[in-house]
Amino acid sequence: MPDISLTVLILLCLAAAAAGWIDAVVGGGGLLLLPALLLGLPQVSAAHILGTNKAVAIVGTTGAAVTYARRAPVDVRTAVRIGLMALTGSMTGAFFAAGISSETLRPVIMVVLLGVAAFVMLRPSFGREQAGGPVGRRRTVLAIVLVGGGIGFYDGLFGPGTGTFLVLGLTAVLHLDLVTASATAKIVNVCTNAGALAMFAYQGTVLWQLAGLMAVFNLAGGMFGARMALRKGSEFVRGVLLVVVFSLVAKLAYDQWTA
Repeated sequence: MPDISLTVLILLCLAAAAAGWIDAVVGGGGLLLLPALLLGLPQVSAAHILGTNKAVAIVGTTGAAVTYARRAPVDVRTAVRIGLMALTGSMTGAFFAAGISSETLRPVIMVVLLGVAAFVMLRPSFGREQAGGPVGRRRTVLAIVLVGGGIGFYDGLFGPGTGTFLVLGLTAVLHLDLVTASATAKIVNVCTNAGALAMFAYQGTVLWQLAGLMAVFNLAGGMFGARMALRKGSEFVRGVLLVVVFSLVAKLAYDQWTA
């Protein structure tokens, strides 16, 4: 573990808790956790930052997934199948990532996110109620291919906002309410994070001691966020979703401006 002051360590743990809460409610905790690690550990390589981030995030995501699965009507089998497809898509996206310029992708993603925000604001009913009855086979296959494969590919290719896109995609394709979509997205995230963490661990780019300490706070934040989302319902998740989407657009715009 690198030499870290007590102040920086406390701030990193608080950032991990807040990121766990955001991830559990609607996804996008990486918007907070990654910059916190980069700022707090300027002497550490980017590979170790990414590996440590995954080791922290998977703990909070797993805690949130378990909390949701116990109290929300989640189809775990479908979620795992989407997660496995997302893992495959992520690996494929990572393969093509070297030939893609992030400067080209950022404006496209910003436009898509602004369109998503406009849609959610203009359609107040979006994600408030879950469609009655079981999901048909066609929609399940569509979710596995488009949401799992498509967003997984995006995660490997570029990455920012993957959790948020999962929530939106699951809500749109499977007609889930936002709470159930967020719960399902957590299970998908566990699958994709596990694959990424295995690769980082194999490469030896995880600061395990730091990750273990931060993971405790991330777990607490994730479980608290899941319980809050379950208690407050889809309208609360919708509000957090819009905040995260606009935050992501702001971050991408800043990255594009300073590139």
